[in-house]
Amino acid sequence: MRSKLLFIVVAMFLAFGAHAQKEVSWTNLMDISFKDIYLEGEDMYVYFPVFGQKQRELDGNTVKVSGYIIPIDVELNQYVLSAFPFSACFFCGAAGPESVMAIYFQSGGKTYKTDQRVTLTGTLRLNETDVDELVYILDDARE
Repeated sequence: MRSKLLFIVVAMFLAFGAHAQKEVSWTNLMDISFKDIYLEGEDMYVYFPVFGQKQRELDGNTVKVSGYIIPIDVELNQYVLSAFPFSACFFCGAAGPESVMAIYFQSGGKTYKTDQRVTLTGTLRLNETDVDELVYILDDARE
């Protein structure tokens, strides 16, 4: 009886864990618009994202997303996840800022290579105001 109860508890835990994260497609993430806002302190116009309902429902939730790694500073464990390989990514001018996300790993240590294809899980954060950060941020990321 006791082992049967333990089995049921473990099965429920595994079932809950399987549904605790939502797989996110880049197609949905890239379906946003931008508005041009003048920043007096910077004396320039900056594009700010306008998120739709699809993206807002993901904000603050645990998600799973696949993409290509783009190292920013390997020694500082700073990476970006891109919908496209480096040769076609946002930084090379072939895509928009909505096609990349900053990755903040739970813990450092692992080194990734350019264009390494990975699937990461973490908490998605939408950035509507910080011009020094990317549009999407994946906090507490892990493979």
